Amino acid sequence: MTYKLRIGVALLAVVLLLPGFALAQGDGKGGSCKGLPSYAKLKEALDAAVLAENSGLNLHMWATIVDRDGIVCALAFSGTDRGAQWPGSRVISAQKANTANSFSLDKTSSSNSSGIAIGLSLSTANLYSAVQPGGSLFGLQESNPVSTDNAYKGPSENFGKANDPLVGEKIGGVNVFGGGLGLYAEGKKLIGAVGLSGDTSCADHMIAWRVRYNLGLDHLAGVGGVAALFNADPSHPDNIIYDIAPNAQGHPTSASGFGHPTCLGTANPLTLPAVQN
Repeated sequence: MTYKLRIGVALLAVVLLLPGFALAQGDGKGGSCKGLPSYAKLKEALDAAVLAENSGLNLHMWATIVDRDGIVCALAFSGTDRGAQWPGSRVISAQKANTANSFSLDKTSSSNSSGIAIGLSLSTANLYSAVQPGGSLFGLQESNPVSTDNAYKGPSENFGKANDPLVGEKIGGVNVFGGGLGLYAEGKKLIGAVGLSGDTSCADHMIAWRVRYNLGLDHLAGVGGVAALFNADPSHPDNIIYDIAPNAQGHPTSASGFGHPTCLGTANPLTLPAVQN
């Protein structure tokens, strides 16, 4: 082997070992992203969900999928180009995916020792009231900051494409309004989460639900969730809850402690497809 060839092989080996390389160059399918939707599948599911949902402001959206470790596996937008959506919603969508993944659990199995037999799926919409002053999770939104180095590195022209610079990286962040949902494979196995942003937070939730449904990663019938508990609707366990009303002192208060405000153009969340077994 010649000297130049040996140098070339050595450089290639170094590049292949760089953190995130396999993910970034492999459409998010390396490592623990295996089994999660590709960029193309996410884009297809997102476009269909945006067309199907008619609430909020009817704006275009950003969508992000993370794996169980919080690594971004795919990131896409609806619309013709990345200028058709709010630019700030790219990072918010990733932050929502990270949140839903970070605070949801599998149904207990031989490989999971969470201690919760039925598991727990918390959408970002379920966190709004809980993190307000006096809420049971006050301060949660400050607990896991966004990685700004990963969030804003370029080149910007690749944002929302298969080679988005966030793919293969951890985003971090905690978001506490609608748009983030856990992804459950068959067997009620939590494999990551999806986050949507680009419209009202209520519409973000509705579209995220449809994206998860389109991807076939909503196998959480019977999984625990605050919506199932307080709305007595096990077919929508991590659905958004609208139960905020003035208390005796006139302050907006959630009866369940996990409620979300209504938005402009709010749609009925019970019209969303039921989750699968």
